Amino acid sequence: MAKQHPRKKGTGGDWTFFSNYGHVLFCLALDSTARLRDIAERVGITERAAQRIVAELERGGILTRIREGRRNRYELHPQQHLRHPLEEKHTVGELIDLLVG
Repeated sequence: MAKQHPRKKGTGGDWTFFSNYGHVLFCLALDSTARLRDIAERVGITERAAQRIVAELERGGILTRIREGRRNRYELHPQQHLRHPLEEKHTVGELIDLLVG
């Protein structure tokens, strides 16, 4: 099982502003050829959970998986709108630009 990443002490609980979906998306924005095993380790989830999240992001039109030899490359679709009603006026690209640059 993946190790859990420590949270900053004194922050009032064990929570973060982004879900594992956001964390996986950020990892792929930083490295479109990252292995799911490496993504899982960085996020602090199992490799199976990372696979499930990537598959759901792909079904949701947020990314496309492209097979290149024995590896995958992930193409993000920055024009896609975020899914929650509070955020739906914003795009995946805006979120990535804000956090990843």
